Amino acid sequence: MSGPVASTRLAGVSGRALALLAALAAALVPAVFVVPHMLAANGSEDGFADQRNLIDTVSEEFVRYWNSGDRVLSPGMERVVDYWFRFHVAKAAIAVILLIVLAVLGVLLRRAHLRSGGPGPARRAAVATAGVVITTLALFSSVIAVANIQGAVAPFTSLLSMLPVGAHHGRLVDTLDQVRQRLADSLNTGASSPPALEAMISDNSRYHVALGVMAMVVAVALIALSLVLWKRFLRTGPSDRRTRRALGACGVLSASSSLVVIVLAVANLSTASDSARGLLVFFNGG
Repeated sequence: MSGPVASTRLAGVSGRALALLAALAAALVPAVFVVPHMLAANGSEDGFADQRNLIDTVSEEFVRYWNSGDRVLSPGMERVVDYWFRFHVAKAAIAVILLIVLAVLGVLLRRAHLRSGGPGPARRAAVATAGVVITTLALFSSVIAVANIQGAVAPFTSLLSMLPVGAHHGRLVDTLDQVRQRLADSLNTGASSPPALEAMISDNSRYHVALGVMAMVVAVALIALSLVLWKRFLRTGPSDRRTRRALGACGVLSASSSLVVIVLAVANLSTASDSARGLLVFFNGG
């Protein structure tokens, strides 16, 4: 981003501020993937950074938890869930910080873009390209932030998503068969569920409610943003074609994105209302 940063001095935007923000964003992007495992580990869970080891541990502890017959997590499962909670919190926090940095950087570049009229097509193209990159990264960090907030709200269900439900050998296979059978009995005959299964159904509902609520909040924000953008579009004179094009494009993007997010919200709230069925679909490999 050094090219656009240097080229926006004449547009009334501090090149040093843009350079610092760009460097911070460049550092935060890999940090989203590397740092959470480091922050989540407290010494005894260092091996969980290896996904194969984490999956094996989850599988073993899930069998122990199910066989315990208790609603309260077994010590081993609780240890892994606590690790997964810390991981999600750390990843969500880094993603939110990245999103804030990108938002500030985007505002400054937008000012530079709008003020860079007249000669200098290369400069305008560089600023516009940087804007596209920033917008893409902002969407990326937003998705990561929402997904990890959801995981932090219901870390148990998030962790269960790592279970190899298609396994064909080992003690896990028998446990999964029992879970599927008890879920099917509960749905088809109204039979009571064992405490461990009740805990899973409850946590799965909370998991989907969290995403459904966040999606609705995002949808409302996108609709409000779209209205603001279209209002500014109508107030902008036809002579300022650059601003009108930018406002129109952003308005269309915000409105269309809100529709996608609304569908996501409805789907998750629907799953939350019938958590047992959704859980059975998951354990059946859906």
